[in-house]
Amino acid sequence: MTRIGRIALAALVAVSVLAGCSTVPEGPGSSDAPLTVTTTGGELKGRTTRATRQFLGIRYALPPTGDRRWTLPEPVPPASGVTDATKAGSQCPQTTGEDKKPGTDEDCLFLNVTAPRRTVAGERLPVMVWWHGGGFTNGSGSQYGADRLAAQGDVIVVTVNYRLGLLGYLGLPGLPGSGSFGFADQIASLEWVKANAAAFGGDPGNVTVFGESAGAMSTCALLTSPKAAGLIEKAAISSGSCRLNWPVGFLYRDSPAQTPYMSLASQEAAGTATAARFGCTGPDVVGCLREAPPEAFLDPGDPAPGHMVFGTDLLPEDPAVALANGRLAQVPVLSGGNLDETRSFVGAELLDDPTSVTAESYPSLLQAAFGAKAADVAARYPLSAYDSPALAWSAVTTDRGWACPTLAGEQDLAAHTDVYAYEFADPDAPDVNGIDVKGLPQGAAHGNEMPSLFDLHGKNLLKGDGQRGLSDTMIGYWSSFARSGVPSAPGAPAWNRTTPGSAEVLSLAPGAVRTVDAADVHQCGFWATIG
Repeated sequence: MTRIGRIALAALVAVSVLAGCSTVPEGPGSSDAPLTVTTTGGELKGRTTRATRQFLGIRYALPPTGDRRWTLPEPVPPASGVTDATKAGSQCPQTTGEDKKPGTDEDCLFLNVTAPRRTVAGERLPVMVWWHGGGFTNGSGSQYGADRLAAQGDVIVVTVNYRLGLLGYLGLPGLPGSGSFGFADQIASLEWVKANAAAFGGDPGNVTVFGESAGAMSTCALLTSPKAAGLIEKAAISSGSCRLNWPVGFLYRDSPAQTPYMSLASQEAAGTATAARFGCTGPDVVGCLREAPPEAFLDPGDPAPGHMVFGTDLLPEDPAVALANGRLAQVPVLSGGNLDETRSFVGAELLDDPTSVTAESYPSLLQAAFGAKAADVAARYPLSAYDSPALAWSAVTTDRGWACPTLAGEQDLAAHTDVYAYEFADPDAPDVNGIDVKGLPQGAAHGNEMPSLFDLHGKNLLKGDGQRGLSDTMIGYWSSFARSGVPSAPGAPAWNRTTPGSAEVLSLAPGAVRTVDAADVHQCGFWATIG
């Protein structure tokens, strides 16, 4: 997962929570909702934008600092007086943070609530809880401005920070919560939402968790966790299926074969090796590690970060196995990925090393990933069929590493619950990762769908009527799914449910929202023969 962490939606690091540009919804009986609300943590005073109310930097758990580093999250007791909630809290420690500087503040367990500015008396809105991406090593909730989604969708959006990297996923034998601290934070955020949604005009009985990349992998994992019961009514998964798995070299050059999920035993072995590098051995390894400053744990090359951990109380089973066997929360699921998913990863690799993907290296990349079947893959994905070796390798890694496993996961889910599958396919989508490589247009690469739902970089990144229209459609689909479990949007095609034997997904592109056969687009029949 290091490559995912290194990309980490790099262009999002300067994002702030925004003042929205949507109009204030008017209607019979509507009025401005209160800016001071009472929560389990005390009274909060927020701020207004043109179309929304924002309550920022809300503590949902005690600071995981000092002796609470590597402990499970604890609820916040009520504060006296009125707490100012007009500024986002610190991001969790990470290598690439706000203003492209490392983040080192462990007091970071904050969330942000964005709600429509006007409300109707007695109305309870759906609540959408956002878990950000970033390879489990980067990102924050405040990077995603939710004004458009909240105002246009008439929903309440909660964006969440959670512990990252070694501070979030360190595993050590005998450590309570070993390997699970970031996931425990995410679950604690949902518990906070259930307890406090009504204070903001939300319906605690209608909560949708949604996420992208690492946030989507966490969302999929939650579906297989015993903690899911009673916490969520729906889930939306973007570029993060439980079934994702990557052969050698797929995430970055020389990366091992892996999945997003690691066993507790493996994570504790990696954590023990990390502790030894710090000189921490013996009976009080954790106490020794707590003496080190947070920046000491931000080494992107450490093998321990970058994975969720199973074999724990929160996640007893590998999510891929649980999903295949139907052991999951039976709630409606919206799931999908991007047509050109790995162009961002391949582009980032080329920016690091222009010789990493060339006509000369292509055969060795295939050989490392597929061994004796490399020739079969080369015949199906010949360099002559693509404008550049980078596009050829991107097609291989997208189809085998992301698109076909995502489709398989959706078919598994569809055997047990309602599933609506999609693929984001805007060929000119905003390049949120800032990847400018000759011969490798980014198109619908990993993360490039985010501007359709959120404001990033302090502004709306959409270009032209086509992208703005697609955004309106996607916000309509996502918010109606949160409301009823069935995605729909004004003037847009009906979105058919996925079935266990179906490969049909809704392709989302400006002026071209339509049903496509994902197995055909990504040659999944061929990949089934490769294994």
